[in-house]
Amino acid sequence: MVGASAAGLTTAEALRRQGFDGLLTMIGDERHPPYDRAPLSKQILTGQWGPEHLRLRPESDIEALDLDLRLGVAAAGVDRARRTVAPADGSTVPYDTLIIATGVRPRPFPGGRGIAGVHVLRTQEDAVALRDRLGSGRRLVIIGAGFVGTEVAAVARRRDVDVTLVESAAQPLARIIGRDAGRFLTGIHRERGVRILTGVRVAALDTAGDAVSGVRPEDGRLLPADDVLVAIGSLPNTDWLRGSGLDMGDGLVCDVFSRCAPGVYAVGDVAHNLLNPADAQPFAPVPYFWTDQCEVRVQAHGYLPGHAESAVLDGDLAQGRALIGYSRGRHLTGVLAIGMPFGAVRAWRTAVARRTEWAAAASLPAPA
Repeated sequence: MVGASAAGLTTAEALRRQGFDGLLTMIGDERHPPYDRAPLSKQILTGQWGPEHLRLRPESDIEALDLDLRLGVAAAGVDRARRTVAPADGSTVPYDTLIIATGVRPRPFPGGRGIAGVHVLRTQEDAVALRDRLGSGRRLVIIGAGFVGTEVAAVARRRDVDVTLVESAAQPLARIIGRDAGRFLTGIHRERGVRILTGVRVAALDTAGDAVSGVRPEDGRLLPADDVLVAIGSLPNTDWLRGSGLDMGDGLVCDVFSRCAPGVYAVGDVAHNLLNPADAQPFAPVPYFWTDQCEVRVQAHGYLPGHAESAVLDGDLAQGRALIGYSRGRHLTGVLAIGMPFGAVRAWRTAVARRTEWAAAASLPAPA
């Protein structure tokens, strides 16, 4: 298994639970065992938690899986003919079955690598480094007003940081959650003192010595900055698979059973399928995420980007409490809860998984 991720850990647990007692090797480029990344932009950045709170399992549970755990070394390549993975330390790891769980990495800003004060947010170290720079009166410019950018903006404002969000789209978050919900959340940030520039593309970063000093949009103005967070999306960690012959687009191309090629799986619900290939089951995930936007909790199940239509199914955005449904091709593909109790949207997961007819979605019982 390449990728010491949360998904990789749950796959390893499922393999052991379903009876696999062979050698299970997990290769990860970070030096930490699998950990929860969601709190990086929340409890870690606020200082409420230390990195030790990110552990997904006690050390004893990890040991009980009897993993050949190889941390702090990235995979550099794979030879499918010989069925071997080549870690960057020069070793060779043979496999019968390869599970790919390498996830994504932040998309970098061109020319930003190596400049002091330019941050991304993906690892424990990234979060701690940014946290230690957020102090009263400092100036933070965030490039990209997606969920990572807006979460960090909210935390930074609570620490009395001067925050500017720069977004190339006309409406932050609209592509993901729709214009109405995006407008509502953007309004909350503006009320808290976040300066939001929309329809603005960044041309370059200004520096003073080896440190960032500002952000320069295409119109030539200068946005002074002590720190810059680059939050412009992500890229799949598939560079190590170049030359492998695997089909790659924006990530790995797999069949409905998570198979990329004979003996190669992308992480997902793969444990049953690789142990019982004659009874393989289609993998139909219903993604879940949550975010805190200032004091407003946002939760979602399913697929929201690329929706054809959205509508408030319960509540009222003007009152700060609403459940919004999203459709594509006449089916309910996702739901978003704004200002509702933690877990309130969970009751809708089944409706999303069953691809409920969009016309029937409005008649479903409202969450308690």
